Amino acid sequence: MTPERLSDTVLRTVREAVADGVLDAPVPERIALERPRPGGRGDWTTAVALQLAGAAGRPPADLAADLARRLETDPAIAEATVTGPGFLNLTLTPAARPDPVRDALTARTAYGHTTALRGERYRVPQPAEPRAARWTAALDRVLRAAGAAPDPAGDPVTVHVVPLPAHDPAAWGEDALAWASLRPAAQDHPVLDPGLLVQRESNPLFLVRYAHARARALERQAKALGVTYRDTGMPAPAGVPYRSSREGQKPLTARIGELPAVVESAARHRAPDRVARYAETLADELLAYLTRTPCLPQGDETATGVHHTRLRTADAAGVALASALTLLGVTAPEHL
Repeated sequence: MTPERLSDTVLRTVREAVADGVLDAPVPERIALERPRPGGRGDWTTAVALQLAGAAGRPPADLAADLARRLETDPAIAEATVTGPGFLNLTLTPAARPDPVRDALTARTAYGHTTALRGERYRVPQPAEPRAARWTAALDRVLRAAGAAPDPAGDPVTVHVVPLPAHDPAAWGEDALAWASLRPAAQDHPVLDPGLLVQRESNPLFLVRYAHARARALERQAKALGVTYRDTGMPAPAGVPYRSSREGQKPLTARIGELPAVVESAARHRAPDRVARYAETLADELLAYLTRTPCLPQGDETATGVHHTRLRTADAAGVALASALTLLGVTAPEHL
């Protein structure tokens, strides 16, 4: 179950409590979920009971307990508990916990897209300044990916960014200009650094594109060896572990799983630079993973389920990188 679907589940539970007369308060438009703090309980926590208690005229902890009892009837929720003054903590069943690798390989080009901003209508300006134009175009893509819809009568999106320095577009290329425009936060001064044109890992633009190309090259190498591992959402072959839960894969798997939340955050805060920073951290994680983890059989070694799982993890990271770069308007190369 994704955070988005869990939020919908909690919202549905609140509506049912209102319909049953247990709760007398306005139903919120959405339910905010957060990860528990270190040492906290559950997979997710929400302050919805604290938010509704005043209007309902009930103690927050009492209201949270009522919602917890209802939520525990959902087959995806293993436990719902109340902590503190009325925080509702939710633990998912093992089967309901998201698998970022599976989700990325299933969604492919749509990975990271959500419906978190479903129902939001917006209209973007058409600025002439080059950085503002690229920022606006990226923001439009991010808002669509988060479920919002462009509408001439929608809420206007304001874009205030520090302009790019004077430059010759032909000398830089669109990828470098897009990265220079979108990697810094809106209020930061963009720099057209000649290092953006150099193919070395100290260049963050090269790094993210190179990491994607490495993932695609690994896919081609696996195919050449006759190692088939991509299932595009179908069940994994018998005997092949699907969940990438081994210790060495956890950091990369966790990073892959962050993309939907990054897209939602970038859309809500009108900050596509968050997607660029995510792409950098994911590229670092992927390249480190490929350095320490043999994904292909060596010599006369036969491909095993371990190889399959590692290849799927690397492929999923490439999918997430491609999605992030597409949102930024930067090409994700097959070869580099």
